[in-house]
Amino acid sequence: MSAFALTESLIDRVHEAALVPSLWPAVLTELSKAMKGTGGVLFTIRDGYSGAISSPNIAPVIERFMKDGWAERDPRLRKVAALNYAGFVNDGDILTEDEIAKDEVYANFFRKHGAGYMAGTIIPNPSGDTIGFAFQRHHSDGPVPRDVVASLDRLRPHLARASMLSFRLGFERARMQAEALQALNLPGGVLRGRGRIFAANGLLEALMPAVFQDRTQRITMTDPAADTLLEAALADLTPGMAGRVMSIPVTATEAHLPMIVHIVPIRREARDFFNDAMALLVVTPVDRASVPTADVLQGLFDLTPAEARVARGIVSGDTIENLAATWGLSRETIRSQLKATLLKTGTTRQAELVGLLSGRIFPATDS
Repeated sequence: MSAFALTESLIDRVHEAALVPSLWPAVLTELSKAMKGTGGVLFTIRDGYSGAISSPNIAPVIERFMKDGWAERDPRLRKVAALNYAGFVNDGDILTEDEIAKDEVYANFFRKHGAGYMAGTIIPNPSGDTIGFAFQRHHSDGPVPRDVVASLDRLRPHLARASMLSFRLGFERARMQAEALQALNLPGGVLRGRGRIFAANGLLEALMPAVFQDRTQRITMTDPAADTLLEAALADLTPGMAGRVMSIPVTATEAHLPMIVHIVPIRREARDFFNDAMALLVVTPVDRASVPTADVLQGLFDLTPAEARVARGIVSGDTIENLAATWGLSRETIRSQLKATLLKTGTTRQAELVGLLSGRIFPATDS
């Protein structure tokens, strides 16, 4: 293998991918072929590998690498980071041949899937993320030669500019999502990772720090009961979990109306690799002046039509007995629907449900 030429066409393709992220897999393939490798990968790094785009031919292998625990055990990321070197390195720069031969990830994963050697680099991003590029080579071909590493070094500034621009555009897309919620008069923002705020509109920022607090690990809520539900909702958004819309009630205080906080997962097909958005956080204030309609209740809390009808009936002052008689149902059926409603709204008693939906301020002991 000899050094590859940095043609204008190749460099143009890298910068084109910066503006059209869907082109990155093809560009990684093109770069890999130029260095006679088996595939290329672009990693996002945040407390370890957090995401990956790869050449299509190695995509199934990289998906297994990320999902089956191999990424956590890979010694290369830690070793490359420790070098703090602004350039590409090969395996020999970070590990001895004896260490490579004994390492379980090399032996039991890379070499079983036709890889085994690589040239890689880490590029810090001003946003706080880190970007990694790795180009694979079949283990039978030996380590990536120095002249190829040198060619990749000449390409590195272009890769850095292009990937950073992709991340910046990803942030702008997230910001526009948050601003779109503000246009609807809804406080909201975009969450990423384990629940950190990535972009927030002015209405959400106005609720900080009285209602929400932007912590290092995740967004939190000052209401302990609501924060417990928020933590559970965010845990449900971790990779591998299906995720579902979660609606969290927040009791009123002298400073703010009661409100509903919705955590809406961003499904895989809508997610942007370069902003790693996991969910939208949307806040719906509850109007003290009127009891929400059954349709509104159903949408706010993911209630069934029957559960929403029971909730509205209870909040309007009806009893279980009256509702059962009105609809020709048994009291046990109404009780069962009410129990499900309490669970979904995060309340434990009828009085809490009535207070939440009528805008009444709960005593601290009731919270």
